[in-house]
Amino acid sequence: MHRPDSGPPRRHVVIGLAFLACVIAYTDRVNISVAVVAMKERFGWTETQKGEVLSAFFVGYLLFMYLGGVLSARFGGKTVLGWSVLAWSLFTFLTPAAALVSLPALVAARIGMGLGEAAMFPGAYEMFARWVPPSERARATARLLGGIPVGTVIGFVGTGFLVTRFGWPSAFYVFGIAGLAWVLLWYRQVHNGPATDPRVSEAELRLLSARAPPAAGKIAIGRLLLRRPVAGIVIAHVASTWGLYMLLSWLPSYFRQVQGLSIGDSALASAAPWLVMFLAGNLAGTTSDRMIARGVGIGLTRKLMQSGGLLVSASFLLLLRDVHTPGTALVLLCAATGALGCTWSGFAPGFLDVAPRHGAVLYGFSNTFATIPGIVGVAITGWLIDLTGTYSAAFLLSASVSIVGALLFWLFFEARELS
Repeated sequence: MHRPDSGPPRRHVVIGLAFLACVIAYTDRVNISVAVVAMKERFGWTETQKGEVLSAFFVGYLLFMYLGGVLSARFGGKTVLGWSVLAWSLFTFLTPAAALVSLPALVAARIGMGLGEAAMFPGAYEMFARWVPPSERARATARLLGGIPVGTVIGFVGTGFLVTRFGWPSAFYVFGIAGLAWVLLWYRQVHNGPATDPRVSEAELRLLSARAPPAAGKIAIGRLLLRRPVAGIVIAHVASTWGLYMLLSWLPSYFRQVQGLSIGDSALASAAPWLVMFLAGNLAGTTSDRMIARGVGIGLTRKLMQSGGLLVSASFLLLLRDVHTPGTALVLLCAATGALGCTWSGFAPGFLDVAPRHGAVLYGFSNTFATIPGIVGVAITGWLIDLTGTYSAAFLLSASVSIVGALLFWLFFEARELS
């Protein structure tokens, strides 16, 4: 029995809670980047040991990403996303205890956290396949990925405040509890699909039932990945995350070392581009859906957002190589990061365009490759800085990756469902 039209559409509740999950995920992911300064002093770690702690997350994240997609398709997005947040929140809460036990225990906790977060995006995509009609996919995925910059800013600023006022363990306790509270809300509010939600309106049920994907059959992921549209999505996904992880990891150091800002000012300057990314990404999502509603082809819309975003971002990174004033650098970085946010309306809804039945699995597989820049790309950036003594080569490499990704996505992507 479904209720008459009243209250907000239930799909908006699903999208909103998925956004909050992404915020919590990135808050928990980056908080150790701030807390590790105090932790290093407390435990007497070397720089190498600190690096082990910071990179451990990506080990678990990389290992479990594809399986997270498979589990989402098998057990449903509600269950997998709920357990995902529960797992990483518990590991976050237990981080101080693990650090007090030993360095290997802390590394294990961070790997466990990565395992938990790996299923977050696949779980959300599985929910969106059931709850979001094609005409709203760009907005939905943009809202979801908007949690990345919001969580990053909260993680940087909030952790700094908590560590200063209450000590480094407090950041893990507070953010861990926030995740556990989210799990309770998720299970009280959300159902796997509109047909089983008694609070969905009849009008919304008709809208979603008319476009509901059939049940996922046997997944021939190898054959699917050989298709040109899928290859284009994966390449664009990798190109987007190369720029994302490079900026996420190196912005504070850039402002400190190149522009000469204090540590506090570097942190504030580093937060600004992520706020611009959030605004630009959501604006691009709304614009994309309006373009499609007015008759612009889905494929062309995705290409304009993805390839255009990468090319504009690359252009501003190239201009950044010759900048020597903090204000100009900040403006260019905000522009580059904002343009990168437009790609949320390119590759991100593309998974559901070409394979709505297997969107969760496909995203999990693609994000496995897209996690590699978080390990390799960040390391290469550091090597280039050591080798050249400047950030120019690092910006050039990131811009080159973006340009290649933009061109290949434009050539390969087609917005048609693959059989």
